[in-house]
Amino acid sequence: MHLSLRCEPWLGVALFGLSAPAFGHSPITSEGAEQLTAMIGLVIFCLVWLVYLVGARRARPRWSQALGFHSTMFISFLALWGPLDHWAESSATAHMVQHMVFMVVIAPFWVLTTPLPQLSAGSGRLLARLWRPMLNLVQHPVYLAYLHGAMIWFWHIPQFYVLALDNPWWHLVEHGCFLITAGLFWWSVLKSPQRTVGWALFALLFTLIHTGFLGAILTFAQNPLYGAGRSLQDQQLAGLIMWVLGAIPYLLGSGWVGWRMYQQLQRRI
Repeated sequence: MHLSLRCEPWLGVALFGLSAPAFGHSPITSEGAEQLTAMIGLVIFCLVWLVYLVGARRARPRWSQALGFHSTMFISFLALWGPLDHWAESSATAHMVQHMVFMVVIAPFWVLTTPLPQLSAGSGRLLARLWRPMLNLVQHPVYLAYLHGAMIWFWHIPQFYVLALDNPWWHLVEHGCFLITAGLFWWSVLKSPQRTVGWALFALLFTLIHTGFLGAILTFAQNPLYGAGRSLQDQQLAGLIMWVLGAIPYLLGSGWVGWRMYQQLQRRI
C-alpha cells in the first residue's frame, strides 16, 4: 500500500501527459512505429522510476536528493513526451532546446541527486553487471568527453539529423545517445575523485569549446543545413541557444571543478 501511494503522483503525471492531444510521440495518440518506439521509451522510463522507488525503501535518500530525483524525472517526462518533442519535428530551435535540456539540465541534475544507491538497492543483482563497467568508465572524464562530443557532432550532421526526425527508431536511438553519454560525462566530472579533478576541468572546457563552435556554425551559416524547406532564421536561433545559453552549465561546472582543484593545490602548499 505504501509503495502504491508513492507511485500515484508520477503515474498521474504520465496519464495526463499521454492523454493530452498536443503532446508529441504519445503511445496512445500515435500510430505504427512511432507509437511502438514511444511505448518502449515510456516502459524504460517507468521501470527506472519504479526501481528507484523500490530502492528508496531499502536505502533511504535524503529528502533533498529524493525531491531532486523526482523533479528531474518529471522534467524528463515533459522533454521526452511533452509538446516540445512535437515542436522539435518542425523547428530547429525547439529541437535544440530539447537536446540542451537532455544534456545540460536533466543529465547533471540526475547525477547531483546521487540515485545510484537507490537504483542498486532496487534492482539487486539484476543490473550489477551494468553498474560495474560504468563505475570504471566514469574514472576517465576525458574519454567520456570525447564520446559525448562524438555523439553531439554525429547527430548534428545533416543526414543523421534528418534521419532521426523522419525515422522513429533512430529518433529513439538519438535520444538514448544524448541522455546516456551526457549522464556518464557529467557523472565523471561532477563526481570526479581528487586524482582526476584536473582532467575533469579539461573535459568540461573541451566540451564548452566544441559545442560553442558547433553553435557558431549553425548561427553564421548562410543557408539552411537541414533542408531547403527549413527556416534559416530558426536554425540560427538554434545555434545561438547552443552557443550562448548552452555554455552556461559548462561554465558553472568548470567554475566548481576549478574551485575543487584550487582547494586541492592549497592543501599541498
